[in-house]
Amino acid sequence: MYAIVRTGGKQYQVAAGDTLRVEKLPGEVGDTVELSDILMVVDGEQVNIGRPVVEGARVVARIAEQGKADKVLVFKMKRRKGYRVKRGHRQPYTALTIEEISA
Repeated sequence: MYAIVRTGGKQYQVAAGDTLRVEKLPGEVGDTVELSDILMVVDGEQVNIGRPVVEGARVVARIAEQGKADKVLVFKMKRRKGYRVKRGHRQPYTALTIEEISA
């Protein structure tokens, strides 16, 4: 059984036991999160597609980690003008462990 969920403006295919990194969600490590935007649930041969979401479906996940991704460097420069800017960015994320999928 697996599901397609939408969180943080992105879509993920998840199954029970999977670990995935999503955009930062509020909560502490060990807290339970319920994902409500379920776009599709597949259980063997039975496929349930939402329009736009599947009614009554839910995915329960546990927060495994709150952290920051690797640093991305942004360097801007204009030739012959002496303009140089170097910036770094670390995107916060939440690592989720999927515990249960119910349709």
